[in-house]
Amino acid sequence: MANHKSALKRIRSSETKRLVNRYQHKTTRSSIKKLREMTDKQEAEKFYPTVVSMLDKLAKKNVIHANKAANLKSGLAKHVASL
Repeated sequence: MANHKSALKRIRSSETKRLVNRYQHKTTRSSIKKLREMTDKQEAEKFYPTVVSMLDKLAKKNVIHANKAANLKSGLAKHVASL
C-alpha cells in the first residue's frame, strides 16, 4: 500500500480514469458493432460520424492507438459505402 498522500491520490485518480476509459471503450465497441450490423445505407451514413467521433476521442486520450482508430474508421467507411 502507498505511504504518501500523493501516491494515495494517484491510486484514486488512476482507478477513476480506468473506469471511465473502460466505459467509453466498451460503448465505442458496441457502436461499431451496431454500425456493422446496419443494412440501411441512410441510417448508417447518419450514424457513421458519431462512431468516428467516439474513435477520435479514444485515440486522443490514448485509450486506443491512433493508427488503430484510423484503421477502424477506414473499414467502417468502406462498409457504409458498400451498402
